[in-house]
Amino acid sequence: MQSADAKFNKKSLLLALRRYSSAISDMEQTILLPSLLRDVPSDEVWDSEAAEESCEDLYGNYLMLKAIRNTVESGLIPLDDHKTKNTTVLNKTLEPLLNTDPEALFRFHLRGLFSVMSELTEKTRSLTDKYMDIIGAAN
Repeated sequence: MQSADAKFNKKSLLLALRRYSSAISDMEQTILLPSLLRDVPSDEVWDSEAAEESCEDLYGNYLMLKAIRNTVESGLIPLDDHKTKNTTVLNKTLEPLLNTDPEALFRFHLRGLFSVMSELTEKTRSLTDKYMDIIGAAN
């Protein structure tokens, strides 16, 4: 009998989303006392300035990963995200892509989304493992 994941291609975005959701569920079931993550320095490097400010400790990482999960599952993006100054900078760097083939643009964004979901899954698993180390449980 095939597993549910075997139905999807190894590089499938749906599989990446499913892996991320599974990693978050495991994190939520494992981390029973998130307050133990407070004041534990994070060794993860986040790209965004806003992420760096809110994720100075593992507790901040935990809250951010849960917030991202809510956004992924709801599919809703706050209206404020469309008005940020970073959007204009991003549009300027992507201008050459906007004039290209729509299929190439789609593939570019799909690869980016796949990469982001894979990285978030890895960070979620790493946070869960660090929590297990903190409480002294074997992995």
